Amino acid sequence: MTPATSLFTPVEADLQILADNLTQLVGNRHPILYAAAEHLFGAGGKRIRPAIVLLISRATMLEQDITPRHRRLAEITEMIHTASLVHDDVVDESNVRRGVPTVHSLFGNRIAVLAGDFLFAQSSWYLANLDNLDVVKLLSEVIMDLAAGEIQQGLNRFDTNLSTETYLKKSYYKTASLIANSSKAAGLLSEVSQKSAENLYNYGKHLGLAFQIVDDILDFTGSTDTLGKPAGSDLKSGNLTAPVLFALEEQPYLEVLIEREFAQEGDLEQAIGLILDSQGIQKARELAAHHAKASAEHIATLEPSEPRQALINMTDYVLSRLY
Repeated sequence: MTPATSLFTPVEADLQILADNLTQLVGNRHPILYAAAEHLFGAGGKRIRPAIVLLISRATMLEQDITPRHRRLAEITEMIHTASLVHDDVVDESNVRRGVPTVHSLFGNRIAVLAGDFLFAQSSWYLANLDNLDVVKLLSEVIMDLAAGEIQQGLNRFDTNLSTETYLKKSYYKTASLIANSSKAAGLLSEVSQKSAENLYNYGKHLGLAFQIVDDILDFTGSTDTLGKPAGSDLKSGNLTAPVLFALEEQPYLEVLIEREFAQEGDLEQAIGLILDSQGIQKARELAAHHAKASAEHIATLEPSEPRQALINMTDYVLSRLY
């Protein structure tokens, strides 16, 4: 499997600048929030979202260097993503993320919620300072979508009547919206045509959906080490994803186990067994491949370049995480 970071060669220096800037952007007026931010931004992570913004910026600015506004957009994208993770971890009561303790397990729920709010607020302030109303609208929508996705996920817990369409909508809100809207925003800062901007949006949308579906498959097939959390944890919390929804079509008893919320001993293990014995994983793989292919088609409309090739390779990388 190609490591994600090797895809980022065209923007390696840009990502280094981004890493140096992130903690500075939070500012040190609030020592505890600064400590939380330092912990978050120092925890590694692949920086896939800002890398996509920077690659698109370079792929749409072939004749000249990218602007400070492109760089700031990449930083804002990472801040929004990080803020959403802090809140997700509080909601999901996760103690570990990417193999390191979560903010709320180190600093407590109150600080974690405030740190997430603070990062959202800071990102909004930096966003307003880009002085581009269309970009402000796109990224503001992302912040609304993240909350909508979390609420929808909470309302649909243990709901065996959930449709694949509703699942994909929630996946768009929680994962794809940020990638789609920040991809389009990068194009707008490069002053691409409206048609190109829509292609960039669709590249990000389909890539984000493929990414989420793959994550949901790995929840059943990955190890705790690779996932950074226990396998099957989504199912345990009642979050029904693509492999489960497809498995429900052929495993009637799975519905019984889910609807009683795995109340009896061995229920969860039995449910995971039924999912692995079904076509659920395979059908979810096909769905992820469909979105990865659509994503690649939308980015192929850009002029050939090294950054564009890296963006195309990203669609293969997403699927390669399964093997």
